Amino acid sequence: MATADLKVELECSICLSLYKEPISLKCGHNFCWDCIVTVLDTQEKSGEYSCPDCRENFAERPTLVMNRKLRDIVECFQSSHRDEMETFCTYCDSPVPATKSCLHCEASFCEKHLTNHSKGLHHILTEPIASFKDRKCPTHHETFQFYCTEDNACICMPCLVAGDHKGHQVDLLNQASEKMKEKLKETTNVLDSERQEIKRRIQNLEMYSMQETGKNVAMARKVTDLFREIRKQLDEVEKRILLETCRQKKQLSQSIPNLIQQLEQYNFQLSKKIDELEELCNTQDPLTVLKKASQREDSSTDIGDPISDVRNAGGLSEGIISRMLQKGLSNFTDNLKGLLAKRQFSVLEKSDVLLDINTAHDNLVLTRKRKRVTHTDNSVNRPDGPKRFKCCQILSIHSFTSGINYWEVDVSEAEAWMIGVAGESMERGFSGNESFIGFNDKSWSLIQKNGLYVRHKNVGTTIASASLLKTVGICLDYESGLLSFYQLCNPIRHLHTFTTTFTEPLHAAFYVFPNSSLRLIK
Repeated sequence: MATADLKVELECSICLSLYKEPISLKCGHNFCWDCIVTVLDTQEKSGEYSCPDCRENFAERPTLVMNRKLRDIVECFQSSHRDEMETFCTYCDSPVPATKSCLHCEASFCEKHLTNHSKGLHHILTEPIASFKDRKCPTHHETFQFYCTEDNACICMPCLVAGDHKGHQVDLLNQASEKMKEKLKETTNVLDSERQEIKRRIQNLEMYSMQETGKNVAMARKVTDLFREIRKQLDEVEKRILLETCRQKKQLSQSIPNLIQQLEQYNFQLSKKIDELEELCNTQDPLTVLKKASQREDSSTDIGDPISDVRNAGGLSEGIISRMLQKGLSNFTDNLKGLLAKRQFSVLEKSDVLLDINTAHDNLVLTRKRKRVTHTDNSVNRPDGPKRFKCCQILSIHSFTSGINYWEVDVSEAEAWMIGVAGESMERGFSGNESFIGFNDKSWSLIQKNGLYVRHKNVGTTIASASLLKTVGICLDYESGLLSFYQLCNPIRHLHTFTTTFTEPLHAAFYVFPNSSLRLIK
């Protein structure tokens, strides 16, 4: 095994140094005594112990046992490689660590012998060097004196005079070193400038993060205040309607007992008359029956009918309640814009996007209002022109060059579609993929075909979606370089936002597949 490999095997995985008092765990892994004690002390807080290497768990704190064999191997390794690891003074009889080495003398010195060393310019002192072999030419065994600028190599005198570098442009090592230092300084300056630029960008991002965090907090507060106001107004509408229902309930509770009392009085009078009639019917004297019967008033009493009872009692007037609800919600709707303005919410108005027939492929048919486009199998054979697409695409008439623009597209009549924006300079003269929206650097698209994904520069990113989209909202913030897509059917959710810098006018763009229609929502 190579020395470097053996050294790695003898290093503790915790401190990355040679083992000191190595111990072995039950799993077979070894660590320095102090290292594993520190780890176990840390694990003791959680009550769970494990090996730092293999993560094997131990029910109890492991008992530490010295690995004497491994300790002897480490000591043997340190003893046999001590000379390689340290540089000793060349002039001391016993090994004394050197403090400096002289490149000219090719010797190392301790503090004592360094005082007698030459102070000449050629005697260059460096940190202790264990071997000077790498400072000599491996071919001629001469000290390197020159630097070949053509081969970027250090060479000796024989290399320059009669070797592989004969006739090459060379510099003295000191000169080459100084030139190299100048280059390194220039590189350092460039790297330092880049570092400063990165620091500025980090600061800008941190500042932007703080600003956006503040905006988010302010927006959350505004939304909370807005909905508190909305709830207050809706509560007032609810309160008025509930008061009306309570009034009607109270009215009903008063009218019904009165009607019941009247009916009970009628019932009592009827019972009394029935008793009198029954008594008369049981009388045996004919003269008495005839006299009393002729003296009685008409026995019938007009008490109405059950339906009139209910009508007279009154009840819940659903028409009035519905009208109050309609009026209250209508007033609330009228006040909503005022609420938004009061809470400093900008209302996002829809842009009036119309389809440009001069860009439409011959298989695309437009409605008169230019809000709907349908793919047809019969070619229309329109006049050719520089704006017209050779693939089944169409653009909007007007372009966007500033501000925030928003439009919505009904895609429910298409199983597959591509919608987005395209620059005026996008290629239109051929029908290959390069002219599809999203398949070049001049356009951006949202695509639904065998899944949902966005595409730009022909690079697609998949978007998770549980079902086919029915309605899509598109928001273009030109100055901020933001193009966002939203799913508008429940639930409303953000799909994706492209971030870039727009450099030319942009048009709303649509690709219509066979047997499909797309419609711009007013």
